Amino acid sequence: MDFSELEEIEGLRWSWHSWPVSKPEVSSLVVPLSIMCTPLTPFTELPILPYEPICCSQCAAVLNPYSRVDYASKIWVCPFCNRKNPFPRSYAHINENNIPAELFPTYSTIEYHLSHGNVSGSGSGSGLGFGRSASGQLGLRSNSSSFSSISSYSASGLGLDGAGAVVGVGPAFVFVVDGCTSPEELQVLKMELLHTITRLPENSLVGLVVFDAMARVYDLGFTDCSKVVVFHGEREVSSEQVKQFLRLHHVKQSLGKSPTVKQQGFLLPVAECEFNIMKAIEEIDSSPLIKPRHRPLRSTGVAISVAVGLLEGCSINTGSRVMVFTSGPATVGPGAIVSSDYGDSIRTHRDINTGYASFHKRSSNFYKQISRRLSDSSIVLDLFACSLDQVGAAELKVPVESSGGFMMLGETFESEQFRKCLRHLFHRDDDGNLKMFFDATIEVVTSNDVKLNGALGPCISVKKKNDSVSDKVIGEGGTHVWKTGTVTPKTCIAFFFEVANEQKAQPGSAFFIQFITRYRYSNTGLRKRVTTVARRWVTKHSPEIVSGFDQEAAAAVMARLAIDMAERNLSEEVIRWLDKNLIRFASKFGDYVQEDPSSFRLSTNFSLFPQFMYYLRRSQFIDVFNSTPDETAFFRLMLNRDAVINSLIMVQPTLFRYSFDGPPVPVVLDVCSISPDVILLFDSFFHVVVHYGSRIVQWRKLGYDRDPAHVSLKKLLEAVEVDAGQLAGERIPVPKLIKCDQHSSQARFLLAKLNPSVTQNSSGAAEGAEIVFTDDVSLQVFIEHLQALAVQG
Repeated sequence: MDFSELEEIEGLRWSWHSWPVSKPEVSSLVVPLSIMCTPLTPFTELPILPYEPICCSQCAAVLNPYSRVDYASKIWVCPFCNRKNPFPRSYAHINENNIPAELFPTYSTIEYHLSHGNVSGSGSGSGLGFGRSASGQLGLRSNSSSFSSISSYSASGLGLDGAGAVVGVGPAFVFVVDGCTSPEELQVLKMELLHTITRLPENSLVGLVVFDAMARVYDLGFTDCSKVVVFHGEREVSSEQVKQFLRLHHVKQSLGKSPTVKQQGFLLPVAECEFNIMKAIEEIDSSPLIKPRHRPLRSTGVAISVAVGLLEGCSINTGSRVMVFTSGPATVGPGAIVSSDYGDSIRTHRDINTGYASFHKRSSNFYKQISRRLSDSSIVLDLFACSLDQVGAAELKVPVESSGGFMMLGETFESEQFRKCLRHLFHRDDDGNLKMFFDATIEVVTSNDVKLNGALGPCISVKKKNDSVSDKVIGEGGTHVWKTGTVTPKTCIAFFFEVANEQKAQPGSAFFIQFITRYRYSNTGLRKRVTTVARRWVTKHSPEIVSGFDQEAAAAVMARLAIDMAERNLSEEVIRWLDKNLIRFASKFGDYVQEDPSSFRLSTNFSLFPQFMYYLRRSQFIDVFNSTPDETAFFRLMLNRDAVINSLIMVQPTLFRYSFDGPPVPVVLDVCSISPDVILLFDSFFHVVVHYGSRIVQWRKLGYDRDPAHVSLKKLLEAVEVDAGQLAGERIPVPKLIKCDQHSSQARFLLAKLNPSVTQNSSGAAEGAEIVFTDDVSLQVFIEHLQALAVQG
């Protein structure tokens, strides 16, 4: 079974495609029942229906292809709870040859466009909808006629303008700028922010907060001179205090109704304040308060809290982002990670683990409170940190991740990495709308015999329980509805399930799971995407369990569980947990004679899983020895939100060999793949490394690539550079591109990730072979130990 092809149809990757019917059988699988869900998977064919979905009156599941329909009596039976539901009047003309799109068998995913002006109310029927005629054409239908064969619907009557956008206020953006940034860096940042302002739709709302030892909120509606409200950087301010100081109480609810509110000027449409905000940005001055041998005084926490309070006070209901641009650590007030004295070093992993990081716990708790405020008001927090030092990303990880925000760690605002990342966020679609999705909720509906444990990813539990919610919690649990400030077409969330205690399902029967994602697309109105899937219950000895195991999805799920555990435990404990589970897994699914390691075999469906676990346990996600807390937070945040393929690249990077023998070929991630006369292209998602063999380096230094007689060398060098540039250019955040020669210091980025099959302790190594100086066990030794432990009685 090709699971990647199935993902293109459903937008899902299942660790197990067939589920056992009892809890003990599920427990013996080791890898939990889980689904990696990418809610907004871009499908080649996705029907968009301009009306409200019909929902079951008992379990709230949406009408779907698995529903049983009685066309004569116009009744449908919900496959989740078996409740009979009547169709609304607008479905009066359905029959076996003329069915609505939501019942069509090939549409496991369907989207409803709940635009401004539509009749609201589940199941009421607006008189508009797509249907399928007997010929299979997608068409528009109305109350008075059967489905007509047209391929699109008009925006007239839906409260839309000519481009399909809802007329009114757009999303809001509050730019939070670090005033302690050096003059050169600040000038580059200001130029990029000015470019961003010019790219915003005119109805977008904008605000500006600049911070150093104080946080200053700009009144963009005051034209006579620069007018700001100043907040002390050392004092924590509540949401109510921010509203009081900015006098926002009287404009509550009014901002969303009119884009021309004059009662305050802290958050205004670009059309009204473009000149003022551009002038304010140009006038930002790098004048940090610095004592000798001290760091600049940065009140990052207060600035973020004030920006969130501004959006809370204005009650924006069209989506909003707080975008933080900083160049150093927070040193004063809530959110500080170090004192201003250079004599005090910024916390390390060891300091955090031993309790010596005096600022860490207080700062983390402060940002967790911010995280809840972001969720309550559907606000996104983005962090752009460009600094050679840590800035506090480890403490900021929770609010950025739970709101679905973007995080970038770079060295300088002058880098191409920063420019590409910021501009990527403000891309527009063909209609000129920002390609941003706000205020998303994901609801999961399950069959009666399936229970929900929780979710791991960029989301937060809304603590909404029903009969499908289990008492066992994994990640964000205790709910069947999750919320996040924003999602992207690449956002992936792992959901965890278990079977009910009183299992009544029969092997061979089907169970159903439905994902209902509600979100706002920029300012074009609300949308609801519904994905409904079915799988079968099986017995514990069924061959379908083995054939339905997706080892790639399972590896991605185990990686998320491991980093979730690593947030609360030492690396050694996480590695022991991974090893223990891998031994259980191998013992369960291996084919062997007891006490005979040489007889151990794993079927094709399971053979790569131990290899993934080997690279996971020695990855930067678990082994944090060479990473700062900020880097670790960034790595884990990215792994926790990306889909299966990218997750696997992060855990087990790819390696391609370029040689004169032919086109590039993938090679094993092993030190033996290094050769003097080849070029290697290494991709670990965060780094793209071009590694030149020593002989290639020598030829290049002699200028052979410029000699027409050696055109093949020139083509080889060009090919790998083009492919490396394409890899780095397509990915956001932009990976660091490293070009290095064999035996150079930069080659460490490659060597650190390779399987150390040849080390300083190896005997019989070939002369001139590359050697890795390490005490780590090789993959071969790891597998041998695994086999020996798995076959024990």
